[in-house]
Amino acid sequence: MLKKFSATVLGLSMLFTAGLGSAFADSKLDQEIDKVLGTRYSYGGMTTSGFDCSGFTMYIFSAMGMKLPHQSGSQFEMGTAVSREDLRPGDLIFFNTSGQGVSHVGIYIGDDQFAHASTSRGVVTNRLGESYYAERYIGAKRIMDDSAYENHASE
Repeated sequence: MLKKFSATVLGLSMLFTAGLGSAFADSKLDQEIDKVLGTRYSYGGMTTSGFDCSGFTMYIFSAMGMKLPHQSGSQFEMGTAVSREDLRPGDLIFFNTSGQGVSHVGIYIGDDQFAHASTSRGVVTNRLGESYYAERYIGAKRIMDDSAYENHASE
């Protein structure tokens, strides 16, 4: 009986965790990110064969009909600055991971989580509040206007 219960609990836990990368699991943004979670890191990569950080953001935004350049510094020049307290899903978030200014970008997905292409783990989600990212956080930019947000990033 315990074995059957454990298998049921495991099955239910997998059901409830699969595909729930963000607070907005039913949004187009979340669906597009879920499709590429686990994709390997590839310097200069912009496809499902491998992504670098800005190639990942480019790919996701392209799937929603928006163009981004392929460089985190260039993406940082776009959009409107938004405070950390006002982040909403779809905002780009930027980090200084190299000591040389903007060097990493991810997509905020809600609930203190963001998706990005990690050099060591490929496309993953992390908490923005994790010490590594919190210490290197530079800022955020809102690329999607309210209409695009309603169409792609809200429930």
